[in-house]
Amino acid sequence: MQNAPRIELHPISQRVQAHVDGTLIADSTNTLELRERGYPPRHYFPREDVRMGLLTVSKTSTYCPFKGHAVYFSLGEHRDIAWSYEQPIEGMEAIAGT
Repeated sequence: MQNAPRIELHPISQRVQAHVDGTLIADSTNTLELRERGYPPRHYFPREDVRMGLLTVSKTSTYCPFKGHAVYFSLGEHRDIAWSYEQPIEGMEAIAGT
């Protein structure tokens, strides 16, 4: 699988939810599953399907040469539980949501 792309995006039309300690923070039938070599699959939710009012911006920030700069979000004492690529690298625009 040497020639397989490093990152693949797969639209998911099944309902996907994200809960933290019983609190629903995201609910969507329009996520993207990002598969990146060496990492477990991740679901990216459209921002409009995330309860952003529950989240606070974290001080954490990271950079991925394939996706761009990530801004992180926390829920109470749960730090850095979600992230967003506010200005993703070209070709990764679909993952701009949280």
